[in-house]
Amino acid sequence: MEKEIAIIDNNSLARIGLANLLEEIIPEFTIRTFGSFAELMADTPDMFVHYFVSIQIYLEHTAFFLRKKFQTVVLCNAETQAQLSGVLSLNINQNEQHLVKSILLLHQHGHHKGHPQGHPAGMLPAARSQMPPQNDLTMREIEVLSLVARGFINKEIADKLHISLTTVITHRKNITEKLGIKTISGLTIYAVMRGYVEADSI
Repeated sequence: MEKEIAIIDNNSLARIGLANLLEEIIPEFTIRTFGSFAELMADTPDMFVHYFVSIQIYLEHTAFFLRKKFQTVVLCNAETQAQLSGVLSLNINQNEQHLVKSILLLHQHGHHKGHPQGHPAGMLPAARSQMPPQNDLTMREIEVLSLVARGFINKEIADKLHISLTTVITHRKNITEKLGIKTISGLTIYAVMRGYVEADSI
C-alpha cells in the first residue's frame, strides 16, 4: 500500500518548499499537496498517514483534524505556535536550517520516544532504513560531516580537528562526491538519519 502525506495550505510557495524538504527526509513517502480543504475532501481525505495543514485551514476545519490529532501537524508562525497548546505544530517562518531541524525533531519525537497513543504509525516514520548506503565515508569524513551538520564553518572545523583548512575543503569535496548531496540541509538530513548527530544538536 502506498504511503502518502498531505500538505494542505493555500500558499503555493509554502506547499512546494515543505514538500521538497519532506521528500528529502522521508523519500519512501509520496508527498501530495492541496491548495484548500475542499481539494483535500474532493480527493481521498482519510487515506493519508500525516497531514501538514496551515493554521487557517486547521481552525476552519478543526473537527476533521481533531479526529486525526496524532497524524496532524499545524503549520504556523512562532506567535501562533505558542497558542497551540497540545497540538503538534511546525513554525514555518524560520530559515531552512532551523526548519530542517524542527522537522527532524518531529521525526525523532515519533521514532525514538514511542508512538503517540491512538496512532501506531508514530509521528513520522523511521527513514533510516530508506537512506542510501554510507558510500564508504572514512571516519575523518564522518567527523567533518558531523561538524558541518552542526553548523561549523570550514575554519572552525579545521581548528576542532587540528587539520588544515585545505584538508577540510578536500574532505567536504569527497563527502559531496560520495553522497551526491550538495546542500548543507541535505548533508544535515543525511547525518541525522545516519545517527552521526542528534537533531537537537544542529
